[in-house]
Amino acid sequence: MLDWSDCLEVERAKDKLSGAWVFRGTRVPVRALFENLESGATIDQFLEWFPGVRHDQIAAVLEHAEASLTEA
Repeated sequence: MLDWSDCLEVERAKDKLSGAWVFRGTRVPVRALFENLESGATIDQFLEWFPGVRHDQIAAVLEHAEASLTEA
């Protein structure tokens, strides 16, 4: 499982979406980004559908996920 604890653009709290990782300052789960991308959505569409999320947050999340793939 991916460790999001060192990605500054996400957060989680027990009282927010049952402790799911969300984009910092929102109630939008990080998982929603990947689910939408897997379904063919673009980043611009995601930003339109989830207006509280910023483009730089998405970039940080994707970079974090990519970096985790190269860690041994």
